[in-house]
Amino acid sequence: MHDLRTILAATDLSALARHAAARAALIAAESGARLSLQHVVNVGAFDALRHLLDADSKNLEQKLLDEVRGEVQTLAGEIGQRHGVSPDVHLVVGSVQREIGSHADAIDADLLVLGARGAGFVRELLVGSTIERVLRTSRRPLLVVKQMAHETYRRVLLPVDFSARSVEALKLAQAVAPQAEYVLLHAFEVPFEGKLRYAGVEESELASLRVHAKRDATAKMNELVAASGVDEHRVRRLVIHGEATMQILAQEQEQDCDLIVIGKRGVGLVEELLLGSVTKHILAQSATDVLVIDGSAA
Repeated sequence: MHDLRTILAATDLSALARHAAARAALIAAESGARLSLQHVVNVGAFDALRHLLDADSKNLEQKLLDEVRGEVQTLAGEIGQRHGVSPDVHLVVGSVQREIGSHADAIDADLLVLGARGAGFVRELLVGSTIERVLRTSRRPLLVVKQMAHETYRRVLLPVDFSARSVEALKLAQAVAPQAEYVLLHAFEVPFEGKLRYAGVEESELASLRVHAKRDATAKMNELVAASGVDEHRVRRLVIHGEATMQILAQEQEQDCDLIVIGKRGVGLVEELLLGSVTKHILAQSATDVLVIDGSAA
């Protein structure tokens, strides 16, 4: 199982970012990890303010930074008192994505935690957003928080494709949610099923192919559980015929999950250059928190 030693929560002090900081504190308290709370003052906005100020207005700039630092320290104190942790506070002026990456490298963060970017992000993972940029450039696991952190994660949904990444995802899930139940989901389709049907293959033959595919996937699911070392009594196995995105979103609700753990490039056969289409849709459409891991790190 992964050891979480250091967690980095980046906050812009918005409501969703505060939820993310609280979730990071909850995970840190449960895992014993060190928590670093970071706020980046956007250098572009700061330069624009400087342009509007007189040359002798340095005190105003410092007052602004002091005010922001006070807000971050207040947030650190609130979540620290609630969850029994003592977060480090890191305040810097710079490029948000670059500074998050730099600080994550400096403290060798095992987990990055960010809040979802409101309604616009929930509908669509916008190019240029902080989360999208971090996912493009970082190979560290990223937890995207959408819900208030009322309690530790209870049930985790893990879409699996039986690659080494799937084992890595399950081990990381045990570190982030050590008390949870794990729902392993493999959504499968018979290769070229639509073309075979169009070519006149009988439905009974297609049904037979689906039976064989499900039997093979079930065997691989059992091997995955054994390789991960997880307590089998805390694992629920689902092998379902259908398109991956639809099945993940359906089972998120049906199984009452509060976290989805998924590879950066999704679980489909076709991968995009940056984010996999399945992963992108899950980030945009799911109601729960989403933990994204880099498949190339597995």
